[in-house]
Amino acid sequence: MEPMNHPFQNHFRSLTLGGVALFLVGSLILFPEQAFNSSLKGLKTWWDIVFPALLPFFIASEILMGFGVVHFLGVLLEPLMRPLFRVPGAAGFVMAMGLASGYPIGAKLTARLREQNLITRSEGERLVSFTNTADPLFMFGAVAVGFFHDVSLGVIIAIAHYTSSLLLGILMRFHDPQGSTTPVPAKDQTHFLIRAYREMHQARLKDGRSLGELMGDAITSSINTLMVVGGFIMMFSVIIEVLGQVGITEWLAAGISHLFSLLRIPGELASPVISGLFEITLGAQVASQVPNTVHLAYKIAIVGTVTAWSGLSVHAQVASILSRTDIRYAPYGIARLIHGILAGWITLLIWNPVEQYILYSDAAVPAFLRQLPETGWHGLAERVSYLGWRAILLLGILALIGVGIQFLRHFRTERTH
Repeated sequence: MEPMNHPFQNHFRSLTLGGVALFLVGSLILFPEQAFNSSLKGLKTWWDIVFPALLPFFIASEILMGFGVVHFLGVLLEPLMRPLFRVPGAAGFVMAMGLASGYPIGAKLTARLREQNLITRSEGERLVSFTNTADPLFMFGAVAVGFFHDVSLGVIIAIAHYTSSLLLGILMRFHDPQGSTTPVPAKDQTHFLIRAYREMHQARLKDGRSLGELMGDAITSSINTLMVVGGFIMMFSVIIEVLGQVGITEWLAAGISHLFSLLRIPGELASPVISGLFEITLGAQVASQVPNTVHLAYKIAIVGTVTAWSGLSVHAQVASILSRTDIRYAPYGIARLIHGILAGWITLLIWNPVEQYILYSDAAVPAFLRQLPETGWHGLAERVSYLGWRAILLLGILALIGVGIQFLRHFRTERTH
């Protein structure tokens, strides 16, 4: 039976893809002005926000990998990352950069680790599922301040987002239990800091590139990746506008609204769900415009859900990045759905306690956030500093935990002898 189904599936896929392409081209012909304006809007978003925000991190990450710093961190973080997430220690670098810097740097760094054979396919699928997250500037700046005009809401969104991401990482450790894994480092009596330095030194010698050559390659690779990301942002900006013009968005929203009514969820939340299905910024903006008859907790829960889902635009970017490796997209897509459900549920769960805490300690939020940097090229230095220090802080915390575990193991070994 299975061989006979293959021709039918191939023909169905060809007809479907051809129909989608024909629909898109026809829509561009029917709505040229709207398509142009939406494409220009996507270009502006990429040039003013995405490009200056991600380029320094992409370049720095490539340089750190080339000089073996990731291998050094891999030895330190091995005792933490492997038991908790079933990934090698080098994945801790991806985790810190991904959680602090946002989409799609987690996918980019995961693909680089796979290309360097520092992780297996199964480990890459686990890693990208929980490290490709939203950055704090989006949650605090764009959503909490820009759309809801209340910076304290960013605390709830961020707690739910990162907590659900870590829970997802623990869940994903059960993904592909029979899959191959990187070898566990052999027990060595050498001090772990010496082993870490040795790994870094050997990795740098194996790479062999000078600083100038490495930086040139890093810039070229980073800009190529960002060009692809920009193309997806512009294309999905056009697709969203076209779907709205032909009424498909309203039709989908009506269906979701009916489903929500059966689940006793406010039907007004259907529109942000449909918008967030394609693009998280648009979904969060539509959620902020839902009438005040809907409780704010439900609005923020929907924002948390669409932020964790990340939108089909980010999905397409990740699929493009992973296509250069053997890492499959399907586990990532399923993990995004689980992340969205977890984030929405945790938002409702922590709403009352966190809201009460913020209500009675107003000084805590401004002290934690300080001042959000401006977007665009004029705020590039502040933005890199804001995200960079958080990435370093998170990496430092992970390293300290890893070092602590190493010391405990060394202490126990000495006591047994």
